Amino acid sequence: MLTYEDVMTTDFALLTTAAGKWDDMAGEFKKVEGRYEDSVQSVTMGPNWLGVSATTAHTNFAATRYEYAAAQTQAKAIASLLRDAHEQFVELKKRVQSARDDAVKAGMKVSEYGAVSYDYSKLTDSERSAVQHDPDARSVEQSWARRIDDCVKAVDDADKGVRLALEAVVLDTIGDKNDETLGTGFNAHAKGDIELYEAESQKEIATRINNGEKVSAAEWAEFQRSFRDNADNKAFNQTFVNGLGPDGVIKLNDRLNDFAHDKDKKLDRDRFQDIQKGLANTVAGATRVPGSVADSPPGSKKYQDWVASPDGKFYREFTEGLDKSGTKNFGSNTEPLYGYQLFVDMMDHADTPYDDQFLYALGDDLIAAEKDNSGIFTKWGRGHDGVNTDAVDGLLKVMSKNPDAATAFFDPDGNGTGENHVANNHLKYLAGSGDDAREWPKNVITGYSVTTLDDPMSRMGLGAALEAATTGHPPLREGQSGGEPGPHTAAQARVMQETINTLDDKAGGESVHENLQKNLGRALADYAQDNHNILAEKGTKYGSPEGMDSVWKSGDGEAGITVGKDSLMRVMRGVSSDDQTYALLYDTQRTYAMEQLSQAPQAGGEGHEAWKNPASDMGSVLGAMNSIGSDVILDERDDKIAAVNDQARYSYHAIGAPVTGLPVFGDTAQRLVDAATYEWSKDVSSAASSVAQEKNSEHYTAGVGGTYSMIDSFARERGVDVMDENNSKKDPNWEAWQAMRREAKQSYSSSRGDAAVNLGWE
Repeated sequence: MLTYEDVMTTDFALLTTAAGKWDDMAGEFKKVEGRYEDSVQSVTMGPNWLGVSATTAHTNFAATRYEYAAAQTQAKAIASLLRDAHEQFVELKKRVQSARDDAVKAGMKVSEYGAVSYDYSKLTDSERSAVQHDPDARSVEQSWARRIDDCVKAVDDADKGVRLALEAVVLDTIGDKNDETLGTGFNAHAKGDIELYEAESQKEIATRINNGEKVSAAEWAEFQRSFRDNADNKAFNQTFVNGLGPDGVIKLNDRLNDFAHDKDKKLDRDRFQDIQKGLANTVAGATRVPGSVADSPPGSKKYQDWVASPDGKFYREFTEGLDKSGTKNFGSNTEPLYGYQLFVDMMDHADTPYDDQFLYALGDDLIAAEKDNSGIFTKWGRGHDGVNTDAVDGLLKVMSKNPDAATAFFDPDGNGTGENHVANNHLKYLAGSGDDAREWPKNVITGYSVTTLDDPMSRMGLGAALEAATTGHPPLREGQSGGEPGPHTAAQARVMQETINTLDDKAGGESVHENLQKNLGRALADYAQDNHNILAEKGTKYGSPEGMDSVWKSGDGEAGITVGKDSLMRVMRGVSSDDQTYALLYDTQRTYAMEQLSQAPQAGGEGHEAWKNPASDMGSVLGAMNSIGSDVILDERDDKIAAVNDQARYSYHAIGAPVTGLPVFGDTAQRLVDAATYEWSKDVSSAASSVAQEKNSEHYTAGVGGTYSMIDSFARERGVDVMDENNSKKDPNWEAWQAMRREAKQSYSSSRGDAAVNLGWE
């Protein structure tokens, strides 16, 4: 393996010098070929030499001239390979140098051999002492060393590829009818691209893997290295994938999956999984399409014209082949495993996003396949290790890594304009219910009898894709903050609006599949502003409570949802069956309401309207949120009150560990919410306990204490003495504070009354 010293001291300019010599050699061979043609080969072409000897000489002399021409091709190819190598090495060396320079700027010293340590000569005595006693100092040094080592390894990877190409370029091609040397002459088909030789080499190894033949440890390592080194190279990607074809790619992933899940402890399962990732990234790179799905969606004229063009030849042939391989059974009759299932499983291993048009087209193909072959994605028996049987849901998970692709796939307005516009009903088909909606695959267990079960993994990909489509970012990881909520594009807002309306079809929003609850809850939290204004019935652009048919848009490109208040409440209730999701939504709306209140002027003003209005909005929003929480308790009474209390302790303001997806608001709002230490679980439990009595409006104020606590927190910051029961100081803001509480109570009660209707209490 190359070392840091090798990289930093090697004069790569010698490669271009050598390339020039090889070009010169090609020129010399061309001269020799001309002289040979004129002085030797021409003898066999005249009328003076006839017979068997003349025929034999003609053949041999032609073969010799062929070799002179082949020598030129080979010499030019070697020159091209050397220049290619020079370009790669120079670029990769710059990365090593950059990593070294960054380490030096960070206070490190890098030796001529690449060893990294703190540069104590640049530190003061106190700084030196602090570093020497810092238990993490060594890990910092190691971190910089790893970064430099990774850059050196990239040079070594490239060096292995160059060696492979130079060894292959001098091998004569067997089978050319004009070549009489039987593989011992010059290579008339030599190529000047390193990556093409690497792809050919890896195709040969992949074919042997697919055929069950022995592959050495060194070849496995080369296979892994080649994928890693050529992840972004289109020539390598398309040459390798084209060589295997869809069948070969699917079989290779099947074999790699078997190795990765083999119980034999002697196998390096991590290596096989890494190769699966490399294979997935290679296919992703090979299937790129110019433009975007928003401009030229599959099915549009622009897309079809490109597919039919010479540039689209590889893509066209590969996808046509995938259509056939996708519905082929690679498993057994009792436990079938279709090509689409294996192909989508491979895609899931990629750590680079797939092209949006390819994802869109493949999604359409998968849906068409299951409509033509009912049960193709059913899971039979135990299924297959590591493979998600439902290829449609698996593809949606892959799509979630490319949020723009997910948005385009679900946008109810379709994609493209004019003659390139293509409509779709993907959202209603996948998230809806009824005759036009998808019948999600089951898990069928056979034996003495046939048992059909719901797939516990069902819709997990759909949830991930909807979160990405509506927010513009990949699904959040556990414990990850949601960042600042929004802004959203019109397409993202349309997907969110249509998702809510689809789930609430026939007022069914309270029943959201459990595998959608977390993702949709995080998506809803990202629309905090819209939720607040809809629940508070604020702003004409929202049309609340009835809602609007289309999303709102602003001049600067932002957009948001305008669903009906009843639908929003029911869907919020549906996702709140998950305790953490309810905590997320509650904390989000509580903090956003305080954010709006914190923007009120320092004084309540005449009539106290400046303070009363945001307090009224807060009361409406928290009344709705408390009603949603209490409805969860009413439906699952046994454990839910305890669960809500536990969730209060888990919430952001209690222990400092964020609920996954919690948006980030302003510091002032955060401080005021923290100061309002009232436990919201008390409100929820109180509201639930009073529901049985809520046949008239006086009971609708149960649980308003948390709202008061937040208003009090706001008033304290504005200098109001909330403990002065009689306003002995005659503070006008004391009166404004009291007006806020009255206004909030009234709107809270009204919102709770709406909940009684929307959630079916009366």
